Amino acid sequence: MQESNRQAGIPDINVSATHGKLLYLLAKLKGAKNILEIGTLAGYSSIWLARSLSENGKVYTLEYNPEYAKIAEQNIRQAGYQDKVEVIVGKALETLPILEEKKLLFDLIFIDADKQNYSHYLEWSLKLANPGALIIADNVVRDGKVFDETSDDVLVKGVQQFMDLLVNNPAIDSTAIQTVGVKGYDGFMIGIVK
Repeated sequence: MQESNRQAGIPDINVSATHGKLLYLLAKLKGAKNILEIGTLAGYSSIWLARSLSENGKVYTLEYNPEYAKIAEQNIRQAGYQDKVEVIVGKALETLPILEEKKLLFDLIFIDADKQNYSHYLEWSLKLANPGALIIADNVVRDGKVFDETSDDVLVKGVQQFMDLLVNNPAIDSTAIQTVGVKGYDGFMIGIVK
């Protein structure tokens, strides 16, 4: 999958293998049946999440870029999970309301898309989450830059706003976990919806 992604010009920003395995384990521990992923890229984390599902489970994954979505669908098909994963193409802030209209609720939500909209994705995640759902967000430490209150980096600012929203939100208990690995120094947020 990584080789085909390189050939297709997909940025090398998938979750690492260890983070993919962690997503799989968290979804298994939760017993998640319906999973929402915001940010598909080439489908690597989608496949890890699909592996965790029981027979009747499903991953709904949202991807803005139609070319990436096409490659993700190919990767998901090659991995044998085409019946467990639905790739929805379009801006997440436009496709999330469609999921709400369909009255879909999720046991696990993984946020790994444009950092500027993480706060909006959190608001939508809380609307679409079952009680007790896990919400996980990637890239929330950003080499420690999220602690720099003077940063003018839009990605850092997006994560800062997201973290501020979490701290003051009584609907979710959460924490940030720092990680060091093949992708450097970063981390993720994990929360449980009350």
